[in-house]
Amino acid sequence: MAQSSAASHDETAPLTVRPLRHPGRWIGGAVVLLLTAELIRSTATNPRFEWDVVSEYLFSRAILVGLANTLQLTVVAMVLGTVLGTGLAVLRLSPNPVVSGMVGVYVWVFRAAPLLVQLLFWYNLAALYPSITLRVPFGGPVLVKFPAEQLVSVWTAALLGLSLHQAAYIAEIVRAGILSVDPGQREAATALGMPRTLTLRRIVLPQAMRAIVPPIGNEVIRMMKTTSLVSIIAVPELLNTAQTIYARTYETIPLLIVATIWYLVLTATLTVLQSSVEHRFGRGLERSERCPLRALPQVRARTTSAPPRSVADESRTPRVKR
Repeated sequence: MAQSSAASHDETAPLTVRPLRHPGRWIGGAVVLLLTAELIRSTATNPRFEWDVVSEYLFSRAILVGLANTLQLTVVAMVLGTVLGTGLAVLRLSPNPVVSGMVGVYVWVFRAAPLLVQLLFWYNLAALYPSITLRVPFGGPVLVKFPAEQLVSVWTAALLGLSLHQAAYIAEIVRAGILSVDPGQREAATALGMPRTLTLRRIVLPQAMRAIVPPIGNEVIRMMKTTSLVSIIAVPELLNTAQTIYARTYETIPLLIVATIWYLVLTATLTVLQSSVEHRFGRGLERSERCPLRALPQVRARTTSAPPRSVADESRTPRVKR
């Protein structure tokens, strides 16, 4: 009896769950920490980095002006590219095959040609067209005529190359976001008599923003770093300013470190802003995932509010004879 009572006591005793040991993870983490600490020590103590020169130029007026130009290029190119890309995405979904095909050719060309080639092309546009003329088609009179060298400056060439290149990518992002919306939403809006533009603006695009915002946030960060390519056509942005300084002082590594530090700061800031915007557009989805059975009590209330069937109603129901 004593043995049976002891066995029953052992069976009902609570079990202690111990997590599985992973010594390899601790060893790998320790190795990574040691390598990181050694890299930081080597970087901080190496005199060839010239950290005093880095601190001297980090907040210099020339670097800050180049930083402002980088931000200006990023904002203007992204605004122009987003507006143009959204229009191209709508036209790409047009039932007109000619319009849709022309937009497809635009997207293909501007995504296929490297951005550096496009920047050089716009910078040397005057070699192909010395003057830009607006005239009546097929040999009509000239309406307006501008010298290409005055009209297409280095800033104009940079904005044209960046915005037109970005519009091709934004068009595909917006098109994918529009296609991600349930087609029943458009069909319901059409059944209510809403025009296509109003349906797109009030029904489709607000729902598509949840799929559009994350990749566009990544494109903003990519555009901020891509602006460094305009240094090839002598636009005074951050990298070009650093190059101009170290071409005069021969302090190449410290000035490149200064540019890298500012790019890291801008990327971190844009990442935080992207996360906040994504959280703003994903609030409804987060609430539904957090409480998926929110609408269940209402369904139960509607089902329980139906009046019970009486005996007389049951007697009037036809019965199938066997």
